[in-house]
Amino acid sequence: MATDAPPPEGTSPAGPVQPTTEAFVTVQASPEFAELRRSHRSFAFPLTIAFVTWYLLYVLLCNYAGGFMATKVVGNINMALVLGLAQFATTFLIAWLYSRHAATQLDPKADAIKSRMEADV
Repeated sequence: MATDAPPPEGTSPAGPVQPTTEAFVTVQASPEFAELRRSHRSFAFPLTIAFVTWYLLYVLLCNYAGGFMATKVVGNINMALVLGLAQFATTFLIAWLYSRHAATQLDPKADAIKSRMEADV
């Protein structure tokens, strides 16, 4: 819902001052930003490839190894159910690992870059 009330005192209608495009380009070309990108990619890409491979293996086993997937593990629980539930477990494990990696490796580097950019404005 729009209002005709003026903005609060002490704020500009355009919002806080933003860094220029040149500042963003300069930061993007910096070795510090390259290290941040490398740290993210060295974690995310291998885990993504591993998980997609694991998922496709599960799908292929379901389609072409019916006998193996029907193998009883305990009672009426078979390999298909165990491996299917393992898909969920690995998804949550990867999410937890990434959040831990981001908190310890990525966020401090990103915060340092952001602080420097805000200080330069």
